[in-house]
Amino acid sequence: MRISRTLATAALASLALTGAAVAPAQAAGAVLTTGSPSGPAVAVGDVLTANLVSGTYATFNNSATGTTGVKCAASSFSATVTSNPAAPGSAVERLDTQTFGSCTSNVVGVTGVKSITVTNLPFTNTVSDAPGNPVKLTPGAAGVMGTTVVLNTILGSINCNYQNSTGINGTTSNTGNTIGFSGQPFTLASGPSLCFPTGYFSATYGQVIDITAPGQPVLFVN
Repeated sequence: MRISRTLATAALASLALTGAAVAPAQAAGAVLTTGSPSGPAVAVGDVLTANLVSGTYATFNNSATGTTGVKCAASSFSATVTSNPAAPGSAVERLDTQTFGSCTSNVVGVTGVKSITVTNLPFTNTVSDAPGNPVKLTPGAAGVMGTTVVLNTILGSINCNYQNSTGINGTTSNTGNTIGFSGQPFTLASGPSLCFPTGYFSATYGQVIDITAPGQPVLFVN
């Protein structure tokens, strides 16, 4: 009887140890999930989209904290997930489209904003679950991210062509399921003196949703 009890105890201990070894692998979630932090992993190839957070603007200003420049009441993006490993780690997305609309300007001499166009897409967006949930948006095959701002003036329209070859930094938040950028610089590549030498981009998008998954659930970063 004592031997049987000893064997049973050893067997239970072995199962417990085996379960302890397996459980973390079973419980490990992906960097990007839908519905909740413990929800299903976002599949490679899924498309993520978002508009500006309600009541906010996308801005291109003359300084990182300035208020002179261009602001847009409408903006959206579409990105395709290309990598989504187990957490902790970084997921990768391909930014396919980014649009701006309903834009105005308070720059002296500018009578309106004709258009804002993002050029040299796609870009690469790396989403990390490290402290602060950092995001890095970098150029794609073209080697440079571009934005063309066309302004109407009393003398006709002008093109301000901005570029960034090193990438811009942002953050994500599971509160509101957002992704945002603040005061990120783009250098003037061509354009008249009315164009700022550096345009600083800020915008917060949310909720970010997975339009490929059933029910189009919101996105979480773990």
